[in-house]
Formats: sequence, C-alpha cells, structure tokens
Amino acid sequence: MKKIALHWQIVIGLVLGIVWALLSSTLGWSQFTIDWIAPFGTIFINLLKLIAVPLVLFSIINGVAGIGDPANLGRMGAKTLLAYLLTTIFAVGLGLLLVNIIKPGELIDQQSRIDNRIAYELWAEGEDLQIKDGINYLHDPKFKERALEITNLTKSELEDATVSEKMQEADKTKGAGPLKPLVDIIPSNIFKSLGDNGLMLQVIFFAIFFGIALLFIPNEKSEPVTKFVDGVMEVFLKMVDLIMKAAPFFVFALLAGVVSTMAGNDVGKVVEIFKGLSWYSLTVALGLMLMILVVYPLFMKLFVKVVPYFDLFKAIGPAQTLAFSTSSSAATLPVTLECVEDNLKVDKKITSFVLPIGATVNMDGTCLYQSVAVVFLAQLHMIDLTLGQQLTIVLTATLASIGSAAVPSAGLVMLIIVLQSVGLNPAWIAIIIPVDRILDMMRTVVNVTGDVTVCSVIAKSEKMMYYDQEEPKEVVES
Repeated sequence: MKKIALHWQIVIGLVLGIVWALLSSTLGWSQFTIDWIAPFGTIFINLLKLIAVPLVLFSIINGVAGIGDPANLGRMGAKTLLAYLLTTIFAVGLGLLLVNIIKPGELIDQQSRIDNRIAYELWAEGEDLQIKDGINYLHDPKFKERALEITNLTKSELEDATVSEKMQEADKTKGAGPLKPLVDIIPSNIFKSLGDNGLMLQVIFFAIFFGIALLFIPNEKSEPVTKFVDGVMEVFLKMVDLIMKAAPFFVFALLAGVVSTMAGNDVGKVVEIFKGLSWYSLTVALGLMLMILVVYPLFMKLFVKVVPYFDLFKAIGPAQTLAFSTSSSAATLPVTLECVEDNLKVDKKITSFVLPIGATVNMDGTCLYQSVAVVFLAQLHMIDLTLGQQLTIVLTATLASIGSAAVPSAGLVMLIIVLQSVGLNPAWIAIIIPVDRILDMMRTVVNVTGDVTVCSVIAKSEKMMYYDQEEPKEVVES
C-alpha cells in the first residue's frame, strides 16, 4: 500500500482535530480536551520554536559564507529586500481593493452602525484615547456591555481580549524615536537575543555580520568554521525530520485545543462568532486565498517559469499545512527550508539566506488583513477614509510588518499602530479579536507561501534553482 504523503497526513490530523473538538464540545468534554490533548499542540510549537532560532543563526551564517564574494551578497540582499517589499505593497493594495469593493462594514445592521458612530464621536471629543469624562473605556463595564452588543461575545471572551495589554505594546512602539527600529536591530548581547523569539531581527543581524566577517579572513581559517556551521545545520534539519514524523498527531492536538477553547461546551458559540463578523472574515479570507492561489503562482509563472501550478503546491504543501496549524512563520521555517531545498531544488546558499529573513520581515498576509480590518472598522463606524488616509494605511502597514514578530497574533499589536495612523480608535481591535485566531492561521500560510515565492525568484535570477535539471554534483554533496 502506497504511503500517504506527509502533507496529506497533516491535513487529516487537522480535520480530525476540528471534528474531535466539535464532538467533545457537543458531549461536554471540552475541558478534557483542553487539559489532556491541547498540551501536545503546545509541545509541538515549542519543539519547532526550539529549533527555529538556532537554525536561523546557522543557516544565515552558512548562506552568507557560502556566497563567496561580498559583492554577490550585496546584490542578493538588495534583490531579496526589494522583492519582499513589492509583494507586501501588492498585498496591502489587494486588501484595500477588496474591502472597498465588498464594503463588509456597511453590510452590518444599520442601527448598530449608528450606535457605533455616536460612540466614535464621543471618543473623538476626548483628549485621551482611553479616558473620557473620567471613565476608562477599556475597563468600564458599560463599555464592555456595548462591545457585547456589537460583537455578540460573552463577557469572559471580552476579558480575554487583552486589549489594554496590546495597547500598551503599541504605545511603546509608536512612542519610540524614528531610528528606534534601527537601534533595536543591533543586539547588545547575542545570547539574550538567542533566548527570545521576539528578537529574531537581532539574530539575523548577528548572523549576517558573522558571515560577512568569514568572507574577509583567509580560507584556511574560515573553512573549519564553515564546516562546523554546515554540520550543525544538518543536525537541526534531522531534528526537524524526527519531529515531523509525529506532526499529524501534534496538529490534531493543536487544532482540537484551539477549537475547544473557542467553543467551550457550546458549538453554537463558534457559529455565532463568525456570523457576527462573517462579511469581514470572508473579505479577509478571499484576499488571502487570492494571494495563495493566484498572485504567487502568477509571480512563479512570470519569473520562475519551470514549476507547474499544481507541482508548486505539492512541493510546499507540508510547509503550508504546518503554517496553518501553528500560525507561526518562525515555527514553520525548518520545514519551509526542507520543502524549498528538496522539492523545488533551490540551492542552500539561497534558501539559508532568503527564507530566514522572509520569516521575520515578509508578512504579506498580515499586511493584507490589516488593510481590510482598518477600512472595515471605519465602515462599521460610518467613517469614510480619504485616499490620503488609505495611502497612509499602505505605508504604515508595510513598515509595521517589518517589526511584526513571526509568532501567532503579533499582527494585532501592529494593527493598533495602523488604526492610530489614520485617527481611529485602537480599542476597536476588541471587535475583530474573536475571529483573529482562525484568520491568523490563514494569513500565516500566505506569509510562508510568499517567502517560498520570493526565494524561488531570487534563486532563478541567480541561476541556483535546479527544479528542471540535474543538480550540480557539488550541490548534492554539500
């Protein structure tokens, strides 16, 4: 009997996880699922994150050192950043186009929109974003009751939204100086950076710097270091192989936990959550699916040419299904590297440089969702955004995506900054938080697919993609 491909095993695990969660919710077993099954999903993500940071470190060092000529590094780096920037702007533009055509915010009950507009006017009159007439709207029970009417949520779910916490994170980011992002990239202690997944940009900077330094020292001294780095990379990739053997079960546990947490012992709760935000969810989902099924394959057709449409999804299926399950580009990175190297036959010199950077700075799905969310929330409150304000969304969402951590729901913090950039109430994120987890899973698939697309385009331009030919002997042995 032919063995089922890994990505299909993961899909089966994913579907079974959802079915189990709905069944356990119906039978009143949700707490059992959360206590005894969901932790295995957490273990899975932790295992992948355990590997992600050191793999980024060693793969970039290996990739930079393997380029050989510093001039080639500069050319490849410029191509990579430009390609990621273009796909990000395209994603934001597509999101704005869809939300302005569909207008999901205008499809909500008219009386609710009028009430929302009144609440907005009251907020706009206040000098403080959170406090009006001595009332802190983020904690006042009346504010929560109003949000309850708008979003059909329970009080406990509103308390779980942690709006104030995300507001504080966004305020820190916004209040920093213009060069703060540049300062933050330079680590003062690389060991501290290695211990925090949120400091991935610092790890990337150190890895690039280390790799460049290797290019400028004599061959006899750099060779032992590069061999060591290459060997360590192989160990981490083997660790990924071992973890992925159990991936279907881990994905089952992960999805069972996510849905059980949302549903509790009431299946109808999930339906109600999506019903209230259905048009918004559908608009975001449509944009994300267009990016995955149309935009990226079109880029591959125009610039790579050699990879047939269905072969592309077959090649990167494991990375896409894992991205959907984990909602983390960083956690998916080890599998993405394997898919691109083994299935699309891209040289390790390209993948080890382009993909880790993409997992940190390329957030096409996140940017698309932010552009849709901001305009949807404006429509919901009967606010017409000008062309200038929508262009501000493009710029802010693009820049914010660079600082967005490659972890679940990091885009919500960046969304607050985008809302503030066009003068909207950042507390409105509470309205869309209930559906964010599922949409986050979808937009992570977009982020990972975008990374693969850009990596393939760069590899083709550098003549380091061997999908349609035999790999050079030295590449096979490396």
